[in-house]
Amino acid sequence: MKAEAMLFGGVALFFGGAAVLYGAWSRDATGTTALVVAFLMAALVSFFCLVQYRRRGSRPQDRTDAEVADGAGPVAFFPDESPWPIVTALGFAVTATGVVYGLWLFLIGLGVLARGVFGMVFQYARR
Repeated sequence: MKAEAMLFGGVALFFGGAAVLYGAWSRDATGTTALVVAFLMAALVSFFCLVQYRRRGSRPQDRTDAEVADGAGPVAFFPDESPWPIVTALGFAVTATGVVYGLWLFLIGLGVLARGVFGMVFQYARR
């Protein structure tokens, strides 16, 4: 994961530098905001990859002397079917519709969206 962390770190630095230069020269709030959001997203992925590298160490894919058999074993945990992605999608759709039609619908959608997100996050907390 170290290579991925460095790659996304470089992408984040590019977007950060581009946001600073674009904001200083153009004084356009929309484009600067888009570049700052792109910087934050790339920085988040880079941070996640770096934390995973420090927590788990190098993978067989990261070593030049690794064999194919070194990567054998359990791949990951694959969850059973879950209703929470559907609840989250419904909450997002109602929230987005609430932006158009009114605050009351937005707040209902926000509640459904929060329940779906919390359901997905904590569905395997007791595992």
